[in-house]
Amino acid sequence: MELRSVEELMGLLHACRGARDTPGGGGRPVDVHEHALRTAALLRRSHPADKELQVAGLVHGIGLLLGRGDGAGHAALAADAVRPLLGERVSRLVRLQKHGGPLTPAEAAAFESDPLAGDAVSLRQADEAAEVAGLDAGVLEDWRTVLELVAARHARLETVD
Repeated sequence: MELRSVEELMGLLHACRGARDTPGGGGRPVDVHEHALRTAALLRRSHPADKELQVAGLVHGIGLLLGRGDGAGHAALAADAVRPLLGERVSRLVRLQKHGGPLTPAEAAAFESDPLAGDAVSLRQADEAAEVAGLDAGVLEDWRTVLELVAARHARLETVD
């Protein structure tokens, strides 16, 4: 599935309400919708100018609704779905969020050499911090303008290339 409009993405994000996931393969299940809002809100606080990073936090969990698989599979599904609408950077950040065991030395070296490694670590930290309930993260509609901004920026860049 490829998302082509903010409306499609908003619909999918709304559909996450009530879906449960167990982050990192263990621990207490969390509501995917609430978790996405909390992750994005934490990134908004820690990286207020980086709208793409915030949006990656908002959409990183949608792969759970897109198909079967493990954390890496869900991350790949979500990354592929958002790429046409939100661009390569958001897609790559989402893909780097695959849950799994420890990295092999080769995987660790590849990650550390990735230019997005620092942003991916920030996203992972927000993702883990968002597992705690009680953070007032607002409502999904609060993110519509940010999603439209990132989508419009990506569309302009596609037109220039």
